[in-house]
Amino acid sequence: MPRNDNPFGRNAYNDGPGPEDLRRFYRQYGGMLRIALVLVVATVIALATMYTVKADEVAVVTTFGRYRKTQQSGLHFRIPLVDTVYKLQTKRQLKKEFGFRTDREDVQSEYLRGEGSKVESLMLTGDLNVAVVEWIVHYQISDPVQYLFRIRDAEDTLRDLSESTMREVVGDYSVTEVLTSGREEILQKAKVRLAELCRVYDTGLSIQRVELKDSAPPDPVKPSFNEVNQAEQERDRKQNEALAQYNMEIPKAKGQAAQVIEEARGYAVERVNRAQGDVARFVALQEEYRTYPKVTRTRLYLETMNEVIAGVEKKIVVDEDAKGLVPMLFPMGDGARGGVQ
Repeated sequence: MPRNDNPFGRNAYNDGPGPEDLRRFYRQYGGMLRIALVLVVATVIALATMYTVKADEVAVVTTFGRYRKTQQSGLHFRIPLVDTVYKLQTKRQLKKEFGFRTDREDVQSEYLRGEGSKVESLMLTGDLNVAVVEWIVHYQISDPVQYLFRIRDAEDTLRDLSESTMREVVGDYSVTEVLTSGREEILQKAKVRLAELCRVYDTGLSIQRVELKDSAPPDPVKPSFNEVNQAEQERDRKQNEALAQYNMEIPKAKGQAAQVIEEARGYAVERVNRAQGDVARFVALQEEYRTYPKVTRTRLYLETMNEVIAGVEKKIVVDEDAKGLVPMLFPMGDGARGGVQ
């Protein structure tokens, strides 16, 4: 016998369930089907109504295409088919790369440089040379409404403005300044100029900073430029060495000259003071001689003999009848050196 396992109660080999079988099935499972249908519809409506805004985002809500409000992070609701929600990362710093593209960010990042990137990085400098300039513009979405509705495509507009600004600024500098000393000044001017253009065009973007990735001469002339650069570096090194030697020798010579001058001034003061002392002593001796000529003469004689004989090692007396020789020769006691023969 054939099995009768069809849920509608008829034989599995029959053509299909009849009306009675359908009514029986609906009476048995109709309540569960209605509940499941309600749950599915409620889930679809909930998913279409609710949306979540992340912490670094804001949501711009439009009703029939007209701006209505801006929502901050959290759970929010909208009217399906009426409201449209645009989520923008306004609290995250974004960037655009020029002259290269980051292929993989890792411990050692990898970059791509296609033909389009090479074209946007070629710059004409003020001295009619060509330099390859690669840079990064860091920016944020400061006004979501302007960003979405004031211009057609804010991202493409920012790229065009950035390239135009960098070419304008680089055109005011020589190739040497672009590659060496003028890099920071170029970046600062580019940042100020680009921020002003973003404000004028109502892009809703704020420029945080402009970063120079690399600046170099084009590949065909790079060897020649490197040779010139090495020669300039050697010249600067020689100049710095000469300046260092100058800064060492000139202060040393000035110090020696100042020392000689001070010694001469000290010697002059010493000679003047000594001469003045000698004059004062001579005047005093003269006054004393006028008052006591004999005593003064004797004292001067003894002092002179004491100084003279004290420097003589051997003394020979040729007059044996001389008296008072010792007191006369050595009136100061231990001033003499040597003896008398």
